Amino acid sequence: MWNWLIKPQKPYTWGFIIRVLIKASALFIIANLSFAFLQPMDILGRLSLYNIVFTGRERFPYNQDIAEDYTVTLDNIPAMFATHEINRPKADDEYRVLLVGDSATWGFLLPPTQTLAQQLTDRHYLLADGRRVVAYTIAHPVMSLTKDLLLLDEALNHQPDMVVWLVTMQSFSHERQLSAPITQRNPARIRRLIADYNLPLNPDDPRFIRLNFGDNTLIGQRRILADWMRIQFYGVMWQFTGIDHVVMNAISRRNDFDADFSWENFDAPQSLSADDLAFDLIRAGHQMVGDIPLIIVNEPMFIADGRNSHVRYNTFYPRWAYNQYREQFAQFADEYTWRYCDLWDAMPPDSFTDSPVHMTADATGRFSQILGEMITDYLDFGYLGRDCD
Repeated sequence: MWNWLIKPQKPYTWGFIIRVLIKASALFIIANLSFAFLQPMDILGRLSLYNIVFTGRERFPYNQDIAEDYTVTLDNIPAMFATHEINRPKADDEYRVLLVGDSATWGFLLPPTQTLAQQLTDRHYLLADGRRVVAYTIAHPVMSLTKDLLLLDEALNHQPDMVVWLVTMQSFSHERQLSAPITQRNPARIRRLIADYNLPLNPDDPRFIRLNFGDNTLIGQRRILADWMRIQFYGVMWQFTGIDHVVMNAISRRNDFDADFSWENFDAPQSLSADDLAFDLIRAGHQMVGDIPLIIVNEPMFIADGRNSHVRYNTFYPRWAYNQYREQFAQFADEYTWRYCDLWDAMPPDSFTDSPVHMTADATGRFSQILGEMITDYLDFGYLGRDCD
């Protein structure tokens, strides 16, 4: 079979070998230069076996360096959405709801069948016109409103009927807006958002990953290409196991604290101005969605009752800072007529696992009922329901 190669009619000469090497090198150089000029990763990212050969994933790929997760963390936005179940055609009887948020909405320490979106969908809410409420997890385990806008901007291409944006104070920190790899590795998209919505961010922030010509070649993009191929291969294991996130034993969240008043860059209690929290990004979210209904939810959190709980609500927030955040949120919501629901204390302390915002599966189910009633009350009666009063 391989005689033409190992037993050629004419013996190989050094000249022949040199010509082969020159041609191979030329093709390699052309391929790298073409890749750098065309920058096709966004196009390649949209090519996927998910929703065709494999079932679409309930949430974006995210890996904690655990082999059994059967996934890999992606930063390429088109590739992330191509793996997601939202990339399937929208059913005629589907009322499509996007749940945008952080790791709590993503479902950290929960299997994909018990995430907030899945449990909301499984409640089978029907609207007056007969459409089913179907929720999708447009969340990523990072606390940043800028990251939320980055994902929401792409998600709007998938025919949503409503957006529910779940937030917490950590996501309003200016320092956190561009601290995550997903924002740092998508500078062009972030800069477009800055320009389109007048975001209070520096388009030349040094944390943005700046790629030179070599970085855009086939060699320079080899890790991103490898991740794109790996997520396709992981589709086999995902299809047969349904595992995308290993649920480990949670580290108990703390109930006792030192007398620590700090939050982010603030070491002591002080008055927070509107410039200290990124409420402009909430305004931008309303501008982005246009006529699509947007409901903002201040998500539930753990409230401690142990030592120094008069100083701190939990490991995230001192009382002085969080109380001002809630006051400002309510003022902005009233001023700009935002659809806003403050559910910060809606769940009892035993609802939470390893962090002040991660909930158990049962608590997530109860929270999904609150959201479901809020959505249907708004659509049927025009108000957000008793839990938001």
